[in-house]
Amino acid sequence: MRLRLPPWRAVGSTVLRVLAVWAVSTVTMLLLAGGLPDFRLQSPSGDSATRIAVTAAFGAGAFGVLSALVWPVLVRALLLVPALVLGLLVFFLNGSLLWIALRVTPDRGDVNAETAVVVAAVMSAASSATSTFLAVRDDGAYRRRLARLAGRRRRREGTAGPMDESPGVIFLQLDGVGYDVLREAIEGEQPLMPTVAALRGSTHRLTRWRTDWSSQTGASQLGILHGSNEDVPAFRWYEKETGVVMVSNRPSGAAELQRRAVERTGRYGLLETDGASRGNLFSGGARQLALVLSVSARRGRETRSRAGYFAYFSDPANATRTAVSYVADVFREVGQSVRARLRRESPRVPRGGLYPFLRAFVTVVQRDVVVAAVIGDVLGGRAAVYADLVAYDEVAHHSGPRGRDTRQVLRSLDRAVRMIVKATDHAPRPYRVVLLSDHGQSTGETFAGAFGLTLEDLVRAGCGLPVPRRAGRTPSGAEARQAARAALHRPEEPRRAGLLGRRRRSPDRPPRGTGPVVLASGNLALVSFPDVPGRMSREAIDARHPALLRALADHPGIGFLLVRSEEHGPVVIGAGACEHRLDTGEVTGDRDPLACFGPGAVAAVRRTAGFPHAADIMVNSSVDPATGEVHAFEEQIGSHGGLGGEQNQAFLLSPLRLSAPVVSGELVGAEQVHRVLRRWLREARGGAAPVRHARAVTEPQDGDGLAATQQRVG
Repeated sequence: MRLRLPPWRAVGSTVLRVLAVWAVSTVTMLLLAGGLPDFRLQSPSGDSATRIAVTAAFGAGAFGVLSALVWPVLVRALLLVPALVLGLLVFFLNGSLLWIALRVTPDRGDVNAETAVVVAAVMSAASSATSTFLAVRDDGAYRRRLARLAGRRRRREGTAGPMDESPGVIFLQLDGVGYDVLREAIEGEQPLMPTVAALRGSTHRLTRWRTDWSSQTGASQLGILHGSNEDVPAFRWYEKETGVVMVSNRPSGAAELQRRAVERTGRYGLLETDGASRGNLFSGGARQLALVLSVSARRGRETRSRAGYFAYFSDPANATRTAVSYVADVFREVGQSVRARLRRESPRVPRGGLYPFLRAFVTVVQRDVVVAAVIGDVLGGRAAVYADLVAYDEVAHHSGPRGRDTRQVLRSLDRAVRMIVKATDHAPRPYRVVLLSDHGQSTGETFAGAFGLTLEDLVRAGCGLPVPRRAGRTPSGAEARQAARAALHRPEEPRRAGLLGRRRRSPDRPPRGTGPVVLASGNLALVSFPDVPGRMSREAIDARHPALLRALADHPGIGFLLVRSEEHGPVVIGAGACEHRLDTGEVTGDRDPLACFGPGAVAAVRRTAGFPHAADIMVNSSVDPATGEVHAFEEQIGSHGGLGGEQNQAFLLSPLRLSAPVVSGELVGAEQVHRVLRRWLREARGGAAPVRHARAVTEPQDGDGLAATQQRVG
């Protein structure tokens, strides 16, 4: 049991830390004044060294006070300003505070606007680093800070009382990182992700789980957080009864999917008991929210998903560091894109326009805010936290799952995991840290790049309709674009990204009688006929467009079609008149069109066939059995959303102190993962579960005590 410091010791420790930070800031200001020609701390006639030092001390103190008092107010006011604009304002605001600080000192220094920006940024970084250095090594300071955080939060929520000492659970989702990619990143003498490798080698077990047919974040995370992803056939789909294109990563779409899941299960979600949701599409029933898409369009104290920005940017050093990293990542993406073009890398997709800025948003801003929010939850003793880090998924879409660009992102994700794991050392309760992914990524040339036409071209040709000369394409960074728009509190983007081909007059409500609606979700596509109510049968499609199904099924870039037959029920159609009748299991022709898509494909397709909003024709691209390559119907060389390749293999890295995910067999589907995570939360609330199949800890402790931390979070 830790002893509580006397009040006078606590006050003395705080005073010493403040003095240390003040001294470092003063020295930093003196060094900058000596090195920058446009920054001085003395009068034109000259001053003694003592007077210059006093001026620096007053200036540093005034700057610290202004930063502590004024900066949080400015950030709260600027939450109405788009986040990216706020990032650009960081330098100006910080420089302004320094200029004011110098104005109020007895012997005023002098600095021009440009130099003030530089000086303020360096001083903020120095003071923040000093404060963090001292606090991390002062357990008493951490305990007092934790007590204040926990007490303040619980008073605000009306739950003030003794801290529950049962273990908390952190679920950290590494979006899009497949099972095989993770194994490659943590194996070898010098693993790409050393922190995750150390966990795997000591306190955690690695489990593979297989996704549903709709292998994308919307379906997987809805099932994981809310226990049901029923009737989510794809990332985007057309609902005939309303004429609306439903999209998983739009605020309105995410809110509706969450509402339906709660209504179906009768529960708020995985995080309904003292939970926090960070950077997710859905809330999971949590009351503590930051960057949660399903509530981003709402107003009110319970749904302020952008509050995470205030918590993070309240520290000017955080704002400065993130802004610098953001600019650096923009230039990094531009350089990587240029290098790929010069090397004539193939496959390759366009990466220009706004994509570098959108990529930097998810790889820097979103990552930093989410990690800071999770650390805050840990330090505050939150019982359950689920956070999504989306950087790898976005970069892999455009650079490939195993490109040089994605390797850099995996390294940054490992550092994020390390920060969170080490934060548990200073938490008021022990923690179980669970890493997982929602799907993997399959690589391959796009459908249009491989065959010279889009899927909509092929569908329209099969229907006997004119094919436009110039087919539209999904803009680069479509997922990052939606995440950024939600974070910026901007209106939803007109729905054209998922519609392959021509723009429509009203994208959210495609007009009737204009031909089929073709929507893409990675290497899965959905074809609907808006003027035919209900699901159109195979017989009706053949009568209306006799050549369509055969033209699609026999195309080399298409693996199979799912349609509904009036005679046989749901039927999978492949090339060469091969069929698999799902109700009876009967296969006609010389092969099973689902055979090359691996075990579980039949069950996954059969389940989706029963969804009310399954499209008239569900189209899955072909897969190369040897390489696992697929053809995305979007502008993505790393894709997910359907069946084929590594996209269907996700991972679950769980502590040995929690019960095994499955006793035997395979972990299948997001809904089953939800049941496993809910069981682990019950075990944590009820005390530590029996250790099963535990292994000896063989990893040596490193210099900063990571191995000891692993024991604590295991």
